[in-house]
Amino acid sequence: MTTVSLSRHDINVLEKIKDPESNPAAGVVIDSALPRDPHIVDHSVYERVMERERTIIRTLQAIETQLISFQSEEDTDKTIESYKTCVSDFGNLISDYPLYASARNNRAQIMRRLYGDAMLLNYTSTMPMPLIPQPEQAEKKKAAMETLEDMDTAVRLLTPPLPSTPMSAQAARTLSMAHTQRAAIYLRTAKLFSDRQLDIDDSRPEASWSRVDFEEAASRDLALGGRYGNQIAKALAVSVNPTAKLCGQIVREAMQKEYGSAFEM
Repeated sequence: MTTVSLSRHDINVLEKIKDPESNPAAGVVIDSALPRDPHIVDHSVYERVMERERTIIRTLQAIETQLISFQSEEDTDKTIESYKTCVSDFGNLISDYPLYASARNNRAQIMRRLYGDAMLLNYTSTMPMPLIPQPEQAEKKKAAMETLEDMDTAVRLLTPPLPSTPMSAQAARTLSMAHTQRAAIYLRTAKLFSDRQLDIDDSRPEASWSRVDFEEAASRDLALGGRYGNQIAKALAVSVNPTAKLCGQIVREAMQKEYGSAFEM
């Protein structure tokens, strides 16, 4: 059987095609000595902030547990109001500590639970079904705007200035979640794009995006989510990137013509 010998450069090029965000020389530098949040360096302050956050999360977990046994429309309405109260609680926490990215990330997660990942479209019902399947347009647009802004801000607050800049494990996890959450919204929007219409505030850049724009943005966020720790996001990144899929197909065909059945990618 014919064998193929590829150089390290060749392998890196092929990996770049499979993963457009890959860089063989890059890696997240985790430093356990750093503060868990780069913007709250006082340990005692951080513990107080985290305890407030944990309290809200415990409330959310209790709401989810109760939701399993709820059956009536009245029960659902109570659940929605309870979630909105948690959104307000996170709002208060963010007002007190506007640079605390984890609170923004968690608030965005609640908004996704309430309005769903199709919140950028005119018709939001999709699986899994959001708690508010058909909200008023103004309410939905406001929620979508706030959710995107929360994720954008979380990413901006935690992204290291250089790939080699050390960060804490907690900051990396939160940054990974922010990228992955934003990717979920972008990907759902892309999948439903042909059947629905965009319904986003005109001030947002996404208001003028095409389906391919959403796919590419989702792929970038998934790749970055993977870079900062979410391996499932990393694996999904290339599968949703239209450019990478096309380039990968072209290169595979060329390599198979060159090397025949001995080449497998």
